[in-house]
Formats: sequence, C-alpha cells, structure tokens
Amino acid sequence: MRKSDKSALLHWIDVPAAFGLLTRIPLRLNTAKVTARGGSSAWAFPIVGVFIGLVAAAVTAAVHWIGLPSAVAAIFAVLVPVIITGAMHEDGLADTADGFWGGWDKERRLEIMKDSHIGTYGTLAIGFSLLLRGVLITALVSDEEYMQGLILAAMMSRASMAGLLTFLPNARGVGLSSSYGRPSNSVSLLAMIICICTALIIIPSHAVSITLVALISTILCGLYAKSKIGGQTGDVLGATQQVTEIAVLFTLLAEVGF
Repeated sequence: MRKSDKSALLHWIDVPAAFGLLTRIPLRLNTAKVTARGGSSAWAFPIVGVFIGLVAAAVTAAVHWIGLPSAVAAIFAVLVPVIITGAMHEDGLADTADGFWGGWDKERRLEIMKDSHIGTYGTLAIGFSLLLRGVLITALVSDEEYMQGLILAAMMSRASMAGLLTFLPNARGVGLSSSYGRPSNSVSLLAMIICICTALIIIPSHAVSITLVALISTILCGLYAKSKIGGQTGDVLGATQQVTEIAVLFTLLAEVGF
C-alpha cells in the first residue's frame, strides 16, 4: 500500500474491513490492505453498528406489525445482532466476567479469559445481558422512536470499542486486539463525530443524553479494565459493547417516560 494510504484518516477499505472484523458477513477483502490499515479502520465501527441496528429494527418492526406481542418482537431485536456478529460480543462479556471476577491477579485473570470454557460468572453475565436487553426493548417497542433507539444503541456501543482501542494499551500483547493495532486519536474522534451527527439527525431529542451516557459507560469500563488487567483485550472490547448498549437502552427508556 502506498505511504499516503497508510497515513490517510479515511480509506475505502475501512468500511468492509470493519464489517469483516465485527460481523460474520462473508466478504472478500484484500488482506494486505486490511492489515496495513489496522486500527486506522476503527472509525468505521459506528457504521457497522448502524447497519446492525437497522436490520434489528426492521425485523423487530415486522414482527410487531404482524401483531405478535412486544416481548416476541424484543426477542428478535436481541437475536438479530447475535446472529450477525456470531455472538462475539457476548463471548467477550462472558470471558471478561469470568476473568475479572474469577482471578486474583492480572496474570490469572488473563489466563482465565483465554480459556475457551465458560464459567459461572460468564454464564450469569450473558444471561443478565440478554434479559436486560430483552426487557428494555420490550418496554421501548411501544414508543414511536424505538427503531431509532435500536440503531443508536448498536452504533454507540460499537464506537465505544474504538475509544478503548485508542486510549487503553493492549493488556496481553497478543491476540486479535493486539494484532489489529491502536487507532490514533483522530480515528477515535471521527467515530465519535459520526455518532453525534447520526444521533442529531435521527433522534435529536435524546442525542445529547445518549452520547453522554455512552461516553461515561465507555470510560467506566475502561477504568475498570485498567484496574483489573492494566488495559484492554478483545474480550474487554466485547464486554464494553454489551454494557454500553444496555446503558443507552436504559437512558432511552428513562427519557420516554416508562
């Protein structure tokens, strides 16, 4: 890749590269170009979130339109992102919960997180995540802005991963997060700008509060990860996505008055 391509903030390969990283959608990508871009493609994470949110919202609306209960529609709203992403964020949440709560020091926590087996903490974390999102979306489905809410929750929570990649060092030195590379401050800032602009366009009445909550949630997850393992890993990024999505849904539910 040309030197100018490496240093460019925006590149056409970044969007499909982000989709290839964060979803199970089969894409034919130029591996050399994707590898060369590395963390520079993280600005496109919110775009992937918008796509996932759009599909989830469309399926949820269709289920709700044919007359099925809100709870059923909410199940599909939770299921669709799981299918599209291959449950990679849920897996990260489970590994993080097992490691952070099951280990007594950094080395042991990282060892547990690398283990492919799921423990009690991880099982509980996934269960609570699915349950909370299902209950929150069930309540939101009756509000006319729920579709925009699903899109924003998916978008903001993916942007949070770009933020942690930028501002926290990799705790392990190996793995997907390490090989992906550390985005620059400008890359993370661009991801935030995309989120803010999108929020102001599709749901301006809640844009400020949602953005603040997503930012606070990301910061808290980052501080907690730093205290536990000294940085971030791919699992921590997945856990942060889950926590941030739930925080955004909580905020929406509080603001619509339920």
